[in-house]
Amino acid sequence: MLYGIAAAAIALFLSAALAALLRVPALRLGLLDRRQRQRRVPLFGGAAVVLATCLVALAGDRTGIAPLGDGIGALLAAGGAVAALGLIADVWRLNVRFLVVGTAVAAAFVVPYGDTGLLPGALAVGWITFVALGFRALDHADGVAGTVGVVTAFGVAACVAVEVMDGLVVLLSVFAAALTGFLMHNWPPARVALGACGSLFSGFLLAAAAVFARAGQDPVVGTAVLFALTAVAGADVLLVLISRRLARRPLLRGAPDHLAHRLRRLGLTAQGASVLLGVAAFGAVLVGVLAHGGWLHARAVLWVAGGVLVVVLGLLRVPVYGPPRARAGRQGGGRDARGGRRAARMPRAPRARGASQEERAERVERAVPRSGPRTMRPAPVYAPRRQPEAVRSSPDSEVRRAGRSLSPQVNASLRVRNG
Repeated sequence: MLYGIAAAAIALFLSAALAALLRVPALRLGLLDRRQRQRRVPLFGGAAVVLATCLVALAGDRTGIAPLGDGIGALLAAGGAVAALGLIADVWRLNVRFLVVGTAVAAAFVVPYGDTGLLPGALAVGWITFVALGFRALDHADGVAGTVGVVTAFGVAACVAVEVMDGLVVLLSVFAAALTGFLMHNWPPARVALGACGSLFSGFLLAAAAVFARAGQDPVVGTAVLFALTAVAGADVLLVLISRRLARRPLLRGAPDHLAHRLRRLGLTAQGASVLLGVAAFGAVLVGVLAHGGWLHARAVLWVAGGVLVVVLGLLRVPVYGPPRARAGRQGGGRDARGGRRAARMPRAPRARGASQEERAERVERAVPRSGPRTMRPAPVYAPRRQPEAVRSSPDSEVRRAGRSLSPQVNASLRVRNG
């Protein structure tokens, strides 16, 4: 008991110190949270949680003060491998498919098939992978993943304590303390983010520990308990999948359509959204713990499922994708029959009978809006050419007056007659 308290305190301070220290190299390397456009949040907070949890737990196991027991060391090693995969995803931006396959392979090595059976064990592998990716999705806002993770860790630790698994209880206590130390830097406004490294490790460890607690018991009750322990993460994933499916958006493309994003659209602050999701997680986890211990019937989990359904359907009505792109109007470019871009049409000048070319050009300039660029030039005005001086002053040239032509012979005769 005393070692558990001391180990939790050491893990808390160690995680807080590592999160502050690892923030500097993350900033220098440019490993930032790209989902937030207004602020730059480093992604090495999850590495601090993983290091603090593994170091304190392994120290207790190696010294013999708090041995982890059979299977717990393999669980911690598999969790470390998942964390390393998440760290690679933070650095090089791996595809989600690699994360799914890697997490599933790691989960396949820790599921106790002797207690669960082959088919339930395969379903447990899928559920662990789902929860790990669900916690990765919860890291979409400041403080959400840390708050829900701490509450879930205490709930799973209570379920494990009912089954008298002391080593796993110590591990979960250390992990909850490390996550609390990280939350000191991740509370809004966050100075460090959990990233795929910490979020995958958190979801994997919590889901695998819950499977250990329910192994060898009633599968129906176990399914209900597992659902209640991770109801918030499941609700977030379900909300995102349905929303993107209805909007015909790619399922793997990030968008501000998660739980905290929609709560912010409703007017809640970042701190308020984190607290509200933490309270929701506490209520669902409490129902799961009571159902696991037999103090509450498993049908009570139906209330949790109903609450999740109401929340998902209600938040689907919150607009998060913004208005569609404005199509090209009459003044903008459209699409021609071949699918190409069509040039914008300029307004025509009003026609008037008897108007000169200068007046028409002036009306065209008035018809073009001054706010946009002037792409139309006034029509050129053509004036009659001026005759050269040599032609006009030449006495031999033909002179036209009043539609008549006078030849030089007529002019000579008139000069002779008049003297």
